[in-house]
Amino acid sequence: MTKLEQALVVPFAVFIGLFALELLPVPAGVHARYVIYPLQTVICAALLWRYWRRYAFNGIKNLSFTVSVGIVVFALWVAPQVWLGRAPRLDGFDPNVFADTPPLYWTNLTFRFLRLVVIVPLVEELFWRGFLLRYLIAAPVDKIPFGRFSWLSFSIVSVGFMLEHQPADYAAALITGALYNWVACRTKSQGSCVLAHAVTNLLLGIYVMHSGQWGFW
Repeated sequence: MTKLEQALVVPFAVFIGLFALELLPVPAGVHARYVIYPLQTVICAALLWRYWRRYAFNGIKNLSFTVSVGIVVFALWVAPQVWLGRAPRLDGFDPNVFADTPPLYWTNLTFRFLRLVVIVPLVEELFWRGFLLRYLIAAPVDKIPFGRFSWLSFSIVSVGFMLEHQPADYAAALITGALYNWVACRTKSQGSCVLAHAVTNLLLGIYVMHSGQWGFW
């Protein structure tokens, strides 16, 4: 694995690996996610900082297209509840668990939004679009321009992105993976992929806080 490939893969691998902490005991009434999410935020932020000089985001290209994709993906995720009458997604990271302790409430909520809007878009886009979309064309990825198109890599990354999510979200996640791949292939910009993903997640976070449907994040 080249140094660039390591920089693209390690933060994602650690991010996913930290979910293993769900096997550890936590205080009654407190789900492991309230420990895991802040840890993912801090540890992955440190890894991203360590590898930062190896990333080539290539600026933000085609801003209106990029932001539009982010908005469309957000609408896609909430469509079943907003327009199709599906049951609300109430089980998830509810910051009100700490409502009686304001410092803990705001600390957890801050880390949750940092994870949602900054860490997840960076970690996932660096891996799925930055590494795997290119690696499935040829290795090492250092020699493959960002955003090069291949039906095989496009399809596998879309399905892989889907499988990273909960089964209830498979349909939306599959289309999302394809749309973010489209951003990569059209803009040739890693930065645009991160921005599209961040726009989606920011809107989801606002929606969750407004609706109380904690299962969306």
